[in-house]
Amino acid sequence: MRLIILGGGESGVGAALLGQAKGYDVFLSDRSPLKPTYRDTLTAAGIAFEEGQHTEALIVNATEVVKSPGIPDTVPLVVQLRAQGIPVVSELEFAARYTRAKLIGITGSNGKTTTTLLIYHLLKTAGLNVGLAGNIGESFAKQVIQDTFDYFVLEISSFQLDGMYKARLDTAILLNITPDHLDRYGYDFDQYVASKFRITQNQRPEDTFIYFLENAPTVGQLAQRPAVAQALPISLEMPVSPGGYAIDGKLTTHFGDQMYTDTLAELPLKGPHNALNMLAAILAAQSVGVPEEAIAVGLRSFKNAAHRMEPVATINGVQFINDSKATNVDSVFYALSSMTAPTVWIAGGQDKGNDYSQLDAVVAQHVKALVCLGKDNQKLIDYFSGRIATITDTHSVEEAVQQATALAQPGDVVLLSPACASFDLFKNYEDRGEQFKKVVSGER
Repeated sequence: MRLIILGGGESGVGAALLGQAKGYDVFLSDRSPLKPTYRDTLTAAGIAFEEGQHTEALIVNATEVVKSPGIPDTVPLVVQLRAQGIPVVSELEFAARYTRAKLIGITGSNGKTTTTLLIYHLLKTAGLNVGLAGNIGESFAKQVIQDTFDYFVLEISSFQLDGMYKARLDTAILLNITPDHLDRYGYDFDQYVASKFRITQNQRPEDTFIYFLENAPTVGQLAQRPAVAQALPISLEMPVSPGGYAIDGKLTTHFGDQMYTDTLAELPLKGPHNALNMLAAILAAQSVGVPEEAIAVGLRSFKNAAHRMEPVATINGVQFINDSKATNVDSVFYALSSMTAPTVWIAGGQDKGNDYSQLDAVVAQHVKALVCLGKDNQKLIDYFSGRIATITDTHSVEEAVQQATALAQPGDVVLLSPACASFDLFKNYEDRGEQFKKVVSGER
């Protein structure tokens, strides 16, 4: 059996190692140069590979292909493989065949990483034997080679879901669906919605499906295809049981005979979006039997991922927050909604067809000034002129932080929450966030 891996990043190299362990004849091909660590790993394992090109003759004789989520389905080589009847799957689909662990999967346009890390933390705090993988951390496939975990918590993007067919999640979480990555879906929102709903495929009545009751695309899709698994809605507006809700400063969940309640003010994650993330995480933990005491301890000891509403410093009474991971408008909506002080908002970058109108109310309520950070900020400037009293145009992190600091007064917040991709000035959103933190902290 010949297994071809397209893409030599974390997921591809992990899939290659798993394929070799399961007896496949493995060949990895990447059109770009490989990172030295991945090249060394493949060489040490004796796995054949090429970089800087795709040699068609070495690929089209595959029994099966594992494709990196970064490669669109529309590239000619992938189209050709599928036309020949060769299965093209994601690393998660391939690896799920070889694990005995229960799988908890999280998707959504926003909140995936926070919720994934929180669920992992809650299960770890409870003493469960749990792994973390998917769109985060070490390759799922690589971890499945030894298969030592009883549970895996998987962050799953729509691109990964597109390559999943037979894999089944014991607990599936769909946090929200808002327009994002539409360039990969022919600018057809319905295609993107269908992609997200693949997280429910193959579920059984004994499995669980957690979703946000006030997300119209999710509820609309559920009306057309009701969940087979036990549905657990989460809400910010009404009590639901079974399920979870956050009302009047408290969050409450009901699952089976388990109930959990807590006070939002006592928990480290702030804002309505994080109330939803916590509700989803608590229900997921309850679905695998985590007791109330462990949930309470886990919620209070959780530290969120870098670049997601990350406090950087308080300087002269001004708090600086790094939310560089907010690469779409919906993420920024949640970030601005959680502000409790006048906010100098730093935004901009590579626009993805953003519609800024959904920010009108939160901008009017919270934003005192906008500092644009990007190569071309004209769309932001044109839209918010007349809506925000003070707007400045900057093209470097140093300039943006300098302008924001000048505009902020003691008691204000400077929030980097870009609403855009980072690739115009930075390698990625992590690079943008790290540069912001260094400038704020005076390290450069």
